[in-house]
Amino acid sequence: MTPTNRLPRKTAIAAFIGFVLGVGPLVVGSAAPQVPVVKQAQLPMVTGPVTGPGAMFPAFSQNSMTGEQAVAPPGTGLSDFGYETTEYFVSGTAAGKPYTTRILVRNPKDMKKFSGVVVSESMHASGIAWMFFDTRVYMMNAGHAHVEIAAQKAPLENSVIKFNQERYKSLSIPDAAQINEIIAQVGALIKSKTGPFAALPVRKSILMGTSNTSAVLRAYLPTHMATRLADGGPIFDGFYATSTGGANPIQKVDVPLVHLATLTEVNAEAARGNGYRRPDGDEPGNQYRLYEVAGMPHNESRDNPTYIPNPCEKPISQVPVGALMSMGLRHLVDWVNKGTVPPHAERVVVDGDTANDGSVFALDANGNVKGGVRNVYVDVPMAKYGVPNVAQPKPGTRVDFYCNIAGWQEPFPADKLKSLYKEPKAYQKKVEERVKQLVREGWYLSEYVKEAQSDAAKVMF
Repeated sequence: MTPTNRLPRKTAIAAFIGFVLGVGPLVVGSAAPQVPVVKQAQLPMVTGPVTGPGAMFPAFSQNSMTGEQAVAPPGTGLSDFGYETTEYFVSGTAAGKPYTTRILVRNPKDMKKFSGVVVSESMHASGIAWMFFDTRVYMMNAGHAHVEIAAQKAPLENSVIKFNQERYKSLSIPDAAQINEIIAQVGALIKSKTGPFAALPVRKSILMGTSNTSAVLRAYLPTHMATRLADGGPIFDGFYATSTGGANPIQKVDVPLVHLATLTEVNAEAARGNGYRRPDGDEPGNQYRLYEVAGMPHNESRDNPTYIPNPCEKPISQVPVGALMSMGLRHLVDWVNKGTVPPHAERVVVDGDTANDGSVFALDANGNVKGGVRNVYVDVPMAKYGVPNVAQPKPGTRVDFYCNIAGWQEPFPADKLKSLYKEPKAYQKKVEERVKQLVREGWYLSEYVKEAQSDAAKVMF
């Protein structure tokens, strides 16, 4: 591919991500108007805990091309943190039609370890709770509970019900237009101190989403402004939208909102002027942060079985998406839960000049992007990191799509590493110093320091 046709391709990728992973053109690009409060959220009926018949659809991680369920790396599963998962069916009326769907509640078995914060997400179109999978180490280390809401019609039918038709025969979302009311009703349930949450002392509730579920979140924001709890308070106390760009900024709301755009979105939206960008805000009605993360691709590749083995032409990026997503989530939780105002960050520098390096980004001497939220992988690099990756021909799979939303890395040759660091121990020391500085500044979490150090220890030259 030559530099002259990169911008049209990025525009196509942006549209592809929006329409394939999103829930329609409105939710990806438009900033919906704020509307007055007009209704009170209804509580759904709850059945459960559901224990059978047969196995529960786990909605953890799976290979998107084979459907094979993945196992979390040692030390990062629910049992490692003393967490349990409980399934409930919820039913009610949304958009004028009855529905019955399911929620999963993941929480510490020992309630003394519960932080009081519930972080929810809609089940992804792929049938996975991707945000929990990516941020699970932070989430469980902090003691937050997680609620997964099967609010979308397609994944409920294509993933959950197909997995065990006997167990899930009563589930039905007849109309895709019901999604916002379902989310609002489950959100109200979370704060109701009834049903699954009678023994879970919830103080704050957050809705998050990534890619497809970020589009779901964005589509929900007008409902957030129009639908409230019985006391007039917000159903959700904050929102976290990741791996999302769009032609227009995210709607302003009356609670904190953190927006994390990966390098994939910055790259794909460059031809449209990165129209999703808007200034940070701290005042009521505009508590907002935009974090564009240097080197970070749209999709997690380290733990995602879709990329094991690598189906793409270039080496898969090992930038830890989960660690960087967790950074943004922690800032939102602290903003909502403690009133701690999060730091501001520079935007990724987009120069639009593809003539010299084939990239729309301004690059540093090592070929990595300038600006954005920094991390040790681009600041003490052993490789050049970029997006998108390129698919190898594999008939009968969606490999082209998955490679487009993955990143790549081009490891430096030994002579460059020697010129930068002289020898491996010096490189490892620089990594250790930089990652600890990032932790102090709030751009990295202590839970992921050992991971960065372990990655550095593997670099030999």
